[in-house]
Amino acid sequence: MKKLLLSSIIVIIAITFLGRLSYLQIFTFSPDQVLEDPAIKRVYDYPERGYIYDRNGKLLVGNDPAYDVMVIPREVRQLDTLEFCKLLGIDKEKFKKELRKARIYSPRLPSVFVPQLSKEDYAKLQEKMRHYKGFYIQKRSLRYYDTKSAANVLGYISEVNERDLAKNPYYVQGELTGRTGVEKQYEDILRGRKGVQYIQKDRFNRDIGKYKDGMMDTLPEQGMEINITIDKTLQEYGEKLMHGKRGGIVALEPATGEILAMISGPTYDPALLVGRERSKNYSKLHYDSIAKPLFDRSILAEGSPGSPFKTLNALVALQEGVINPNTTVQCYNGFYVGRKKRGCHCGGGLRRLNDGIYKSCNAYFAATFRKIYEKFETTDEGMDVWEKHMKSFGLGQYLGYDLPTGKKGRIPSKEYYDKWYGDNRWAPSYIISNSIGQGEVAVTPIQLANMTAAIANRGHYFTPHILKKIDGKNISIPDYVEPKHTTIDKQHFEPVVQGMAEVYEKGTARYVQIPDIRIAGKTGTVENFTKIDSVRVQLTDHSVFVAFAPVEKPEIALAVYIENGYYGSRYAGHIASLLIEKYLKGEISRTDLEKRMLERTLEYEYAKPYLGREFKINEYDWSQHSKPLEELISRE
Repeated sequence: MKKLLLSSIIVIIAITFLGRLSYLQIFTFSPDQVLEDPAIKRVYDYPERGYIYDRNGKLLVGNDPAYDVMVIPREVRQLDTLEFCKLLGIDKEKFKKELRKARIYSPRLPSVFVPQLSKEDYAKLQEKMRHYKGFYIQKRSLRYYDTKSAANVLGYISEVNERDLAKNPYYVQGELTGRTGVEKQYEDILRGRKGVQYIQKDRFNRDIGKYKDGMMDTLPEQGMEINITIDKTLQEYGEKLMHGKRGGIVALEPATGEILAMISGPTYDPALLVGRERSKNYSKLHYDSIAKPLFDRSILAEGSPGSPFKTLNALVALQEGVINPNTTVQCYNGFYVGRKKRGCHCGGGLRRLNDGIYKSCNAYFAATFRKIYEKFETTDEGMDVWEKHMKSFGLGQYLGYDLPTGKKGRIPSKEYYDKWYGDNRWAPSYIISNSIGQGEVAVTPIQLANMTAAIANRGHYFTPHILKKIDGKNISIPDYVEPKHTTIDKQHFEPVVQGMAEVYEKGTARYVQIPDIRIAGKTGTVENFTKIDSVRVQLTDHSVFVAFAPVEKPEIALAVYIENGYYGSRYAGHIASLLIEKYLKGEISRTDLEKRMLERTLEYEYAKPYLGREFKINEYDWSQHSKPLEELISRE
């Protein structure tokens, strides 16, 4: 009986053990458990990242082969460190640092030891890798750029950091991810899915074949191709025109909201942030605190809109019924706020809406601005109405475009002014500068372009966006195809559009007309102040221009904002007209103008704040200079 009981216990234990083992192997097995087995090595097969094309199918970003030197710290054996470092192009300190970093991550999992070897370096190294136990070479692809432009749009990729690893379990150390621009916004689409192979090892740590005959292995899936809305030719041309200038340019297709060009100046060649020199190049760009090439002025720079903002005040006044196109205002070469006179450059005289726009009369729009508020019993009520109208054009808020960064600008509210002056202690005269776009209003170039597109469409706009196709198929995202309507009735746009058309025909931009193309636009000149030696000093004005064309059926709407670019038509107006002609005609007829804009720079203007107040700016012949800013500062 005792023998039978003992045998039964042994059988029950054996069955329980086998059952539990089967359960663990069959029902609770997961690939992650393989990592706990030191006899199994996981090797990743990285896919090619998806290609990026422009709206017309022209290649912007592709891939080139590259090679990473990988390390499994626990498998590293004694080696000739100096010889290995020489082959890799690193010093001994770098060797120790990377090996220590890999051990901290995991002594038994592979880590990137030296990333992104070139084909030439790989060819030298591959035959000798058998001498360095614990190290192997893994192939991957790096970004190749078929353009030197659009760095701010395309963005760049870099190695994942601890924060990325903690946030997304998909990544492992050494992988690359999109950091900015399109690369970041559409990372999930572009990266594809990596494959994996599980390799069995024997007790001598030698590879003996695929684990479970490759049953658990997966193949890589290449990233999907995308077309973005940018016009490569227009983008490249715009960046050439911005040489030696600072500012932002955004061009949109009014009928769709597609971004045709998004230019920030100064910029950089996107290829600088690829390969083994990426870190050094990035540091140089990042620490350039003067030119700030990594700062995307097209969507981050918030400045006063200047006179283009007058068009919106005109539309609000028409909607509220406080003026009509024939309402007149007498301009005495300016207007008064209390006893203080504010200047105007329209020449003075009796102004109506039409010539108020094309002559850019400050007095007309100051009077119009007052009338909006005078309609209401309280300033607060008038402010609420004005704010609502302005925000309906996308100002003072994030537009919802598909880029991972941006600024919302500012449309001030009654609460904003209550903080400054106190509740019920301010009046329209306190904020009269908003009438001409010089007050507390702040906009980004993309908001100015979107505002212009809304006028071009006579009362609606589409959310600006950058994605056009995925794997050759058009996308249809509801937020991008549904129009956003402003609070202004359609009939009020025609007199404003007519005034903007006459800006080109006989107004402030009459010298930058394009043959055979009818354009509606508005110049802007924005005052520019800075502090030099703790004293507020006025520098050269910013040059602003908004336009759309053709007037009857607009195909392009754009905003050009040139820092320290003098008056609106001098730099911004000329550049805008060249971009419009390039896009609509494909070639430039005014080659003399093109030559001037390509060759002239504003580096001498940007040098002024660094030269000190004692430097006599007005007595210096700045026009003779076209040297880089750093040379001007050091020489003077």
